[in-house]
Amino acid sequence: MLSINFHPFINLETERLLLRRIDINDVEEVLAMRGNPETMKYIPRPLAKTKEDALEHIAMIEEKIQSNVGINWGITIKGNNKIIGIIGHYRIQPENHRAEIGYMSLPEFNGKGYITEAIKIVVAYGFEHMNLHSIEAIIDPDNIASERVLQKNGFVKEAHILENELWEGKYWDTVIYSLLRRNFRS
Repeated sequence: MLSINFHPFINLETERLLLRRIDINDVEEVLAMRGNPETMKYIPRPLAKTKEDALEHIAMIEEKIQSNVGINWGITIKGNNKIIGIIGHYRIQPENHRAEIGYMSLPEFNGKGYITEAIKIVVAYGFEHMNLHSIEAIIDPDNIASERVLQKNGFVKEAHILENELWEGKYWDTVIYSLLRRNFRS
C-alpha cells in the first residue's frame, strides 16, 4: 500500500505555467469556474453560487491536502498570480497505487494548451512523487475537449459506462481514460 504525503506542498512548473497551492485569495476565480454553467456542464456537481460556496470548495481542497487524501493546484500563467484553472489528484486508492486526475479552467483560457501542459506535469508528479502505478480520468462522453487533452497526454480509453451516475434527475454516462506508469513519457 502506498504512503501518501503532500507535506511539504510542492509547486509545479512548466515552460509557461506555475501550479501553486490554492488559497482564500483565489475565491473570485474559484467562484468564476465552479459557478459557471458552461464550465460545469460536464461535471455533475452543484454550481457555486456565492463566495461562501467558493470558500467552502477551497477549504475542502485544503483539508484533503492536510489529510493526504487528495491534492489540487491552482494553474497560473507565469508572471501572473491569478489562477486560470484547477488540477489535481483525488479519489486516491493507495491500495491499488491509482488515483483520478481532474481539471478545469476558465473558458477564456481554453484551447491554448494550458490544460494539456498542466496534465503533463501533474501526471509526472503522480508517477514520480506519489509512486502511482496508474492514473485515471473520468469524463462525460460529450466532453470532446477533455478527451483530446487526455489523448495528447497518452491516456487510453478503458471503458464507456452507460447511465451509471444520477444527477439532478438525469442518468449520465461516464468514460474512463487511464495511463499506466510504464506508458508515461515525461
